[in-house]
Amino acid sequence: MKSEIRNPKFKARNAVGRSCRVGGIAPRSSGGIRLSNLLVAVIAIAGLFLPARLRADTPTRSFSVADFGAKGDGTTLNTAAIQQAIDAAAVAGGGVVTFPKGSFLSGALFVKSGVEFRVDEGVELCAVQDDRQYPEKPTRVAGIEMPWPSALLNVYEQQNVKLTGRGVIDGRGDYWWRKFWGADGNGGLLKDYTARGLRWAVDYDCKRVRAVAVFGSTNVAVRDLTIKRSGFWSLTLTYCQDVQVSDVIIRANVGGRGPSSDGIDIDSSRDILIERCDIDCNDDNICLKAGRDADGLRVNRPTENITIRDCLSRAGHGMLTLGSETSGGIRNVHAYNLKAVGTSNGIRFKSAKVRGGVVENIFLHDIEMDGVENPFHFELNWYPSYSYPVIPHGLPTNSLPAHWAVLTRRVEPPERGIPEFRNIVISNVTARAATQALYVNAFAEKPLRNVRLENVRLEAEQPGSIANAADWTMHHVVIATPDGAALRLKNTRGVPQPEAIKLATARTTATPQRPAGGDPLSLGLDSPASAEPGAKP
Repeated sequence: MKSEIRNPKFKARNAVGRSCRVGGIAPRSSGGIRLSNLLVAVIAIAGLFLPARLRADTPTRSFSVADFGAKGDGTTLNTAAIQQAIDAAAVAGGGVVTFPKGSFLSGALFVKSGVEFRVDEGVELCAVQDDRQYPEKPTRVAGIEMPWPSALLNVYEQQNVKLTGRGVIDGRGDYWWRKFWGADGNGGLLKDYTARGLRWAVDYDCKRVRAVAVFGSTNVAVRDLTIKRSGFWSLTLTYCQDVQVSDVIIRANVGGRGPSSDGIDIDSSRDILIERCDIDCNDDNICLKAGRDADGLRVNRPTENITIRDCLSRAGHGMLTLGSETSGGIRNVHAYNLKAVGTSNGIRFKSAKVRGGVVENIFLHDIEMDGVENPFHFELNWYPSYSYPVIPHGLPTNSLPAHWAVLTRRVEPPERGIPEFRNIVISNVTARAATQALYVNAFAEKPLRNVRLENVRLEAEQPGSIANAADWTMHHVVIATPDGAALRLKNTRGVPQPEAIKLATARTTATPQRPAGGDPLSLGLDSPASAEPGAKP
């Protein structure tokens, strides 16, 4: 895949995994716009968010999958042979599992403690398109705990594991994409469920296989891999601690566009570092989650101490998204040196009035966006047909799936479900060729508060709006539009207007990429909550 980036600071590997170095926006400290003393102090504290290095190196003894009978011919099913190599390394006290060059077809694999699983350049690990090869295991998916098919490559309740190499993990997701929405993006289970008032259930009932999943594990490194066309989310970290993801390329849109093909999802995990990743997908590029609704409030496990740096987002729905699963709380997030080109949304907050949780201490700086439709999109009443599930009348309640009962369980008392976003610092941000500069829609009961914007310039067709917000500060914030219009403010307190100026030039750069079948909103990928800021479910 040819890079559309012309900035020499961003040198991206192509889709087959050659040398990668993505990043390079240096924090401005002198000779340019200077960070405020507050932000400098905040960043110093945020440095503590970096995870510890792996506490134990994996032994170097090599275990070639070929010695266990694996064949890289693209047709032989190698699940048992590759798993035997992994198990042998684990029994030996650790080691490196290696592959000769070739294409290795496999079902679910489980990497054990002390093992480095290395997929070198010239090697492809390819998912077999057979649901029976991915046994269901207890996990959490899209905010609720439930059984789900194993991923192609799994680290499940292990420690001291490395997934490395410059090869390719190919999820061959088109098989599961068709199940979800048909060959044209307008059919499948999505069409059937939407017609029956069950849009909220289809993502849970159509169990799609992920490419890489790390669950309940500590001290894990994921480095240099290319992950492409996952059946569902590409790389997930759930209930984990001390995980580093470095120099990973994600190409979820190879050969089509998969539904909800997130790039990297961090779910109720702590001490996580994401760096130098290059992500092209069809939903959130990097997303922080912490459970949804009653089940998420029951688990009550935060995502915290997260560092994200030197990453590039291409197609996708959110360069950096917090939510919509916010129930356990998201806190202590430090993201910097990020770039988005043609991504639908830049910095994105989303939640719902049944999620609950507190999102706080979010520090974002040195960010560039080009052709990003919505540089700032904060929708806390997100996607009602998905966020507020109701079982339609007439369905037999005695035969419904167990996870439907979990999804439709009421949050009591109702005010416990109102999320709170607070203490957010954003600085040194530029956005060009946007559609809407700034969109904020929170709740009157818990306005989005204590937000500081500093050294921000947004060039857009429209300024946007802020609803239900309080106690914001803005320093050197400029919104440039063709007519120089001001932001629309509704139910705000202590929210100043940024400087509004007329934009001298028309849009000339990248625009968000869309599926050939139409806008992703109409295909069920995503949806705005309401046409009017401040609307209620």
